[in-house]
Amino acid sequence: MIQRRNRWKLATWSQEQEMLATQLSKQLTIPTLVTKLLIQRGYDNADTIESFLYGTPANMHDPYLLAGMNEAVERILLAKQQGEKVRIYGDYDADGVSSTSLLYFTFAELGLNFDYYIPHRMLEGYGLNKGAIDKAKQEGITLMVTVDTGISAYEEVEYAKLLGIDVVITDHHEPPEQLPQAVAVVNPKQLHCPYPFKGLAGVGVAFKLATALLDGAPMQWSGIVALGTIADLMPLQDENRIIVSYGLAELRKGQQIGFNALAEACGINMAELSAMNIGFGIAPRINAAGRLKHAKQAVELITCSSEQGAIQLATELDHLNKERQLIVETMIQEAETQWQSKLQAVKAAKQPEPNVIVLAQEGWNVGVIGIVASKMLERYYKPVIVFGIDVEKGTAKGSARSIEGFDLHAALTECDSLLEHYGGHQAAAGMTVLIENLPKLEEGLDNLALQWLTEEDWIPKLKIDLACDLQDITLDTIKQLSLLEPFGMTNPSPRVLVKNTNLAERRAIGKEGKHLKLLLKDQQMTLDVIGFGMGDYAKQLSTSEPIEVVGELSINEWNSIRKPQLQLQDLHVQKEQLKVFPSREQFGIIYQYVRKQGVVPKRGVYEKLSKLSGLANVEIDLILEVFEELGFILINSYQIQAVPSPQKKDLASSARYNSAKLQFEAK
Repeated sequence: MIQRRNRWKLATWSQEQEMLATQLSKQLTIPTLVTKLLIQRGYDNADTIESFLYGTPANMHDPYLLAGMNEAVERILLAKQQGEKVRIYGDYDADGVSSTSLLYFTFAELGLNFDYYIPHRMLEGYGLNKGAIDKAKQEGITLMVTVDTGISAYEEVEYAKLLGIDVVITDHHEPPEQLPQAVAVVNPKQLHCPYPFKGLAGVGVAFKLATALLDGAPMQWSGIVALGTIADLMPLQDENRIIVSYGLAELRKGQQIGFNALAEACGINMAELSAMNIGFGIAPRINAAGRLKHAKQAVELITCSSEQGAIQLATELDHLNKERQLIVETMIQEAETQWQSKLQAVKAAKQPEPNVIVLAQEGWNVGVIGIVASKMLERYYKPVIVFGIDVEKGTAKGSARSIEGFDLHAALTECDSLLEHYGGHQAAAGMTVLIENLPKLEEGLDNLALQWLTEEDWIPKLKIDLACDLQDITLDTIKQLSLLEPFGMTNPSPRVLVKNTNLAERRAIGKEGKHLKLLLKDQQMTLDVIGFGMGDYAKQLSTSEPIEVVGELSINEWNSIRKPQLQLQDLHVQKEQLKVFPSREQFGIIYQYVRKQGVVPKRGVYEKLSKLSGLANVEIDLILEVFEELGFILINSYQIQAVPSPQKKDLASSARYNSAKLQFEAK
């Protein structure tokens, strides 16, 4: 028996919504399938749909609606007039690199006397720092313009002012209560800022500054803005969608030397560039520079005017990315070992499992701890913070990733007395903490998770847009869905549930059988399915059982033959008939085992429970579903967890128990 990894949440439809979808489809001459999806995503009238699908730069907002924009433009133009030396101060991730590169082109166009500076991730850390300000003073800088950073740099801005350096801040991170007293602060998230769209990336804010300085949107550089917007997981709606759409089209022309070289290094056809290619191919290589060496290499690539130089830089970034992958793999293994040791310790002490995963180790590369945190979150679906410890400084630098329902920035704000520095948003954050404060921070965050999260929050949700049968999946259907591109945050690729189908073939493919290949068949229709990292399912699946799958549709082209394909995200084998109905004693055996263990990894659990109870997988599956319904256990993608001190309930109070019993007795 194969259970769903996630809670499937299929979008529901009212009769009124169906009628509206049909009406808008006729009015706008677009497929009903598309209008249904747009209505689901909040676009429920002709104006909002047309703006979403056909937005142009003319639909973008006036940059002067951003608080501080007038002051920023005036100060930068004054620096040009007076021949001052200006420094762009950026960040070392893909958004910061994009922002720095964009202002590089902008300031060059304006004819400013300027250079750029990005702090070294390992040696200087995030944001403005006094050492970098001292260096700027020594080199004659009188104006610094920050991009994708600076909103929390109150003390550093005061220090710069003492040295006679003005600072203009452009940023998009959450503002603290005390804003820096800079010449100008441009950030749409400031409470007093009337800008109508708050979802700009750091490079998006820099783009608005460039638009104001140049008296028009520089769409020729929109590909750079698209890179930072996609890499920083910003919502692809409003003007972000316009910028990314135009940016992808601009990059597909093949006129950006640096992007061309990097695309070739990672095997991407530039003429068919997608947001996914940027997110999973180009952005990781841009990030690799700042993670392992220095982000200036990435800026040099994007601003490079020599094909040979671009090829050399792109090759170096590709090598750095491969090195980064090896480092991450080793760190994940070490993180897993450390987490399992923690679990054993709390189990031996008869304490509950931690609600937040906090891991720290000397020697961990702080450039990749965010990736490790993401991988641990995928495995355990808990908020995760991974720290690299610097014994000499007595500090630990951390990177955090969170689940839905647990706001990291809010949680860190609650614990700010323990932190030297922090920043970020709901889903991701970074921080620095004294080593001796790590246990208190872990305890504080654990208590907040206990207070803020409900039982349902611990189980990942999989939102499904549409349910369909196999015969509904055609090349024409996928072509219709492509009208919604580019896909990304808040506008994901539509997720479909394929029902009423049979499994014709299944096999593990790839290195060490890591991936899964399925062929679904129903009457005359077939569908290829690929499940990355799901190769273990090949041994568990049977071609004799009906199956339901959830995933995203795409077109697979091989030898000039185009076929629909589904990228698998979850599956469910429909239930076999109960061979016996489990006794109360067998219910008790399984519950006591899970309760005693506290947490049971899903892998291999059915074999263990079968030996203990004498039941087949289908009966064990029923028992677990009943206990989950009664609130005795929690089940997620990777483990089964006993709920501490659950409310006492009889088996007969479970709807699942009663329906299964009735069905069994009716056989």
